[in-house]
Amino acid sequence: MIVYGASLSPYVRKVLAYGAEKGIELEHRPLGLGSDDPGFLEASPFRKIPGFRDGDFAISDSSAIIHYLEAKFPNPALIPAEPKARARTIWYDEFADTILTSCGGKMFFNRVVAPLFLGREGDLDAADKAEREELPPLLDYLERVVPDAGNFLVGDSITLADIAVASPFANLAHMEIEPDKSRHPRTAAYVGAILARPSFAPWIERERGFLQKNAA
Repeated sequence: MIVYGASLSPYVRKVLAYGAEKGIELEHRPLGLGSDDPGFLEASPFRKIPGFRDGDFAISDSSAIIHYLEAKFPNPALIPAEPKARARTIWYDEFADTILTSCGGKMFFNRVVAPLFLGREGDLDAADKAEREELPPLLDYLERVVPDAGNFLVGDSITLADIAVASPFANLAHMEIEPDKSRHPRTAAYVGAILARPSFAPWIERERGFLQKNAA
């Protein structure tokens, strides 16, 4: 099974971390912006990452990929069956994908992707505004809902909710943006614990080295 796309994308990283938590062997094929790789284009005709292939089956979108894998490899369950727990897990996945990653993406694209990989200056005013105005309410929300240190968002074990919510924080950390431990202590402890797991930590370390190399 192949996952196409750079792990610097929170969506790609989410799939890779999910696979690691599941114990599923996934072949990672990082691609540059605008890739014309035929396998990738078949999986993702609009060039959105991640793309995915399992034999003759190909699809894109991180949540679609994960739901496919969850159905094919139900154990250990990372999407709960209990109705309320499942609904909460899907909500956190949606919150991470469409709200948290959108906010972080304004910062990461303009401060990192544009100058390092596109050879142009990003919109730093937009990045600063996102950090100043959009991010604090999201951290305030998480501070209200995250559990005590060592626990998880839904139930007593890690789920897609934790994987999805933690992934965008790796991009923020690459910009040296982390939850303030005085204002958001629960969020800081929670994010730190999830990103330190073996499913995340090796990818983040590789990304850090890649960014340092390109910034040199």
